[in-house]
Amino acid sequence: MKSLIIILLFFGFAYTSYSQDEPLKEDGNLEINKLPEIVISKAEKDFSTYIHDNNPDGSVRKIQEKFVAYQVGKDYEGFEEYLLVMKLKKGSLAATYNEKGKLTHVVENYRDVIPPYRVMLSVHKAFPQWRIISDKLLYKQSNGNITENHYSLRIKKDKEIKKLLVRPDGEIIKVF
Repeated sequence: MKSLIIILLFFGFAYTSYSQDEPLKEDGNLEINKLPEIVISKAEKDFSTYIHDNNPDGSVRKIQEKFVAYQVGKDYEGFEEYLLVMKLKKGSLAATYNEKGKLTHVVENYRDVIPPYRVMLSVHKAFPQWRIISDKLLYKQSNGNITENHYSLRIKKDKEIKKLLVRPDGEIIKVF
């Protein structure tokens, strides 16, 4: 019985070690497949750029992902400008393309979204015992440059209400 188990173990190891060994080709060389040639064109003035922030609110991220995946295609042909508007319950994203299909302007406007952690932290450090009662996000981009990006917050303590403008990195711009 002991010898039968040893023989089975020997064949088991021999079989698995043989299955992992790939037989070489007769001449020992690798086969090289030719790939088709491709042309890479230089991105010049007509290259569209959209820079979005990593907003913690899932609905904002979702609409931004849909916008990035959107293909203008032949829909814009024959127009000087093409306006694309995507709406949510919480706000909207509007983008303008020129006659060549280049993204020229983006305006995002949302309300009651989850502000980034840095925004909440800086507000609570500057205004302890105040709470955020409402917020709005305004984001504007023109020709690949961010022109405006801030949160308008309303904070409350007892019966006193203040309005704040805060950048996404937590810098408080203005207090009203």
